[in-house]
Amino acid sequence: MFLSLSKQSRHGMSRQAMDLWVTAACLSLSWLIQPAAAQSREPGISPRAILIGQSASFSGATSSFTKEFRRGAHRAFNEVNSQGGVHGRQIVMIYRDDQYNPTKTRQNTQIFLERDHVFALFGYRGTATVQAALPLISKASVPLVAPLSGAQLLREPLNRLIFNVRASYHQEIEAMVNHLVRFGRDAIAIVYQKDSFGQDTLQGSLMALRRHGLKPIITVPVERNSKDGQEAARRVALSNPDAILMLTAHSSIPSLIRSLRERGSKAQIMTHSNSDAEALPPELRHGIGVSQVVPFPWSPRSELTRAYQTTMQRQKQAAHYSFPSLEGYLAAKVLVQALEKAGPIPTRAGLVKSLESMPGIDLDNHQVKFSETNHNGSDFVQLTFLMGDQGTFIH
Repeated sequence: MFLSLSKQSRHGMSRQAMDLWVTAACLSLSWLIQPAAAQSREPGISPRAILIGQSASFSGATSSFTKEFRRGAHRAFNEVNSQGGVHGRQIVMIYRDDQYNPTKTRQNTQIFLERDHVFALFGYRGTATVQAALPLISKASVPLVAPLSGAQLLREPLNRLIFNVRASYHQEIEAMVNHLVRFGRDAIAIVYQKDSFGQDTLQGSLMALRRHGLKPIITVPVERNSKDGQEAARRVALSNPDAILMLTAHSSIPSLIRSLRERGSKAQIMTHSNSDAEALPPELRHGIGVSQVVPFPWSPRSELTRAYQTTMQRQKQAAHYSFPSLEGYLAAKVLVQALEKAGPIPTRAGLVKSLESMPGIDLDNHQVKFSETNHNGSDFVQLTFLMGDQGTFIH
């Protein structure tokens, strides 16, 4: 069962709109919450349902990745629900669109906790957005599983409520820098976003370069959600780099690539897993390097990707694979395993202990495992490249 709630504008006035994704039957949110309030003291738990909240950018320039992540998680949860759910309860996802806006993320989180009474949070997207919600998460002692951010602030110091299913941005950047230096591209420029995400990736880049005795030839900030990369591209092109680390959200990337190529730059462009690279126009894709935090979705060699492909093939439409939907699938499997281990009378504290103590998911070359002292479940990073007229991924 899946509910999606978002704010839209009509005639200049804000209003609340609701779209329902139905997998078994149509339910109202009040129907789900009232039994929980009447029969359980734990928020989001009723005899029939477990409520999980996700605030992320379901609209706007960064929405492509978010929707794909949701699609993969949706398939995994739907598979579990069709087999009776977790201890007889259906997993009910409530989605709220924050448009990659930290203020809206905080507002959505407050609604999740005070009005929707969700049991746990899942798949929040972005560094500054998650950062805005952290005080509310801590106050309510509600777990957040699989945030879509590789930021250090979600890793150090240890936050017992945050469980990271993906590798860190620092690990992604280290893999990119190692690759560039290995192939003789050591004149490296950095374009980064002017927010906490950008500062995190900038620091990770400086540390990775320092390990090779290098410094960036130029560092250029861009405004958050900016779609005009001409000035940044001009400054980068004038520095004549061998390679460029493009460490921004998707909204800035197409303009940056186009402007750099118009200026004749032949630098190798590398970007990160959370950049929505799959949403780039075909004419901009060729040659772009992208770090990834899950295995190659089209490969039949991994136990994880085979299970993912089987699940995705059960949908009525033709199966479509992607890195974000595989990450969503994996994150959902982690949450389901933890809910199962938490037992028939789950609590938020019990879910935290379950995540910290469960055996983990170990599927061939991909392992996700937590402990009381480590909530960073995966170190997996691989590099891919978009090649050809259509910019097809290779690895």
